[in-house]
Amino acid sequence: MNPEYIIAIGFAVVIGIFLWQRVPAFVAAALDSRAAGIRKALDDAEQLRNEALALLEDYKRKAATAEQEAAHILSDAREEAERFAADARAALAAQIERRAQQAKEKIAQAEAHAMAEIRALAADVAAAAAEKLIAARMDAKRGEALIADGIKDLSGKLN
Repeated sequence: MNPEYIIAIGFAVVIGIFLWQRVPAFVAAALDSRAAGIRKALDDAEQLRNEALALLEDYKRKAATAEQEAAHILSDAREEAERFAADARAALAAQIERRAQQAKEKIAQAEAHAMAEIRALAADVAAAAAEKLIAARMDAKRGEALIADGIKDLSGKLN
């Protein structure tokens, strides 16, 4: 006997036992169940991937919306600040104009008051000078003549 022949017979017996015990069917069933498990895992992974993509798109939309809202809020804030600055400048200009007008009015009042004081002082000085001049040039005789002339003219001035 040849050892190769014995190995071939042993191999054929093992193959026969495997076929008789349905080992190929068992292996095929195990491989099929494993393939089904892998297929289910792949399907679950695909479903999770799709859900993740949908969630990503939703977050991208929300981020874009939030960015647009932030830009809108920022532009509104800038416009509001510009309006406030313009209003503040206008109010400041109006206040400066009012204060300038008040200062002009106070200066005019002070000038009028000073002019009135100067006129009053000038009138007092003129009256005092006239009094001194009249007192220096007037004597009793001349005073009586002026009084007499004034009485004579009085009757003509009253009618």
